[in-house]
Amino acid sequence: MATFDDREKGYEGKFVHDEEVLFKASARRNKLLGLWAAEKMGLTGDDAQSFAVEVIKSDLEEPGDDDVFRKIRASFDAHQVEQSDHQIRRTMDELLQTAIQQIQDEG
Repeated sequence: MATFDDREKGYEGKFVHDEEVLFKASARRNKLLGLWAAEKMGLTGDDAQSFAVEVIKSDLEEPGDDDVFRKIRASFDAHQVEQSDHQIRRTMDELLQTAIQQIQDEG
């Protein structure tokens, strides 16, 4: 029975760790995404950093990535940046993988 309990605790620990990494990676992805979008809109310096923070905050509106996508889509539309929905979502996926790799390299 102790072996089963140990195994269960191990799985729980891994689940908690994986969720922490995913949370951190999501926040980092949002910052990278915000900086990418800011560059596309011609924002630099403090304006780019401020926009990245706005993107990070937009992820708190609802579960999932749709709130972040809508923030980027609306900003691109307002600044007349030509990017398809597919391009935005692909970049979101790519930057999530980049963020995960960065976190793993740090740990």
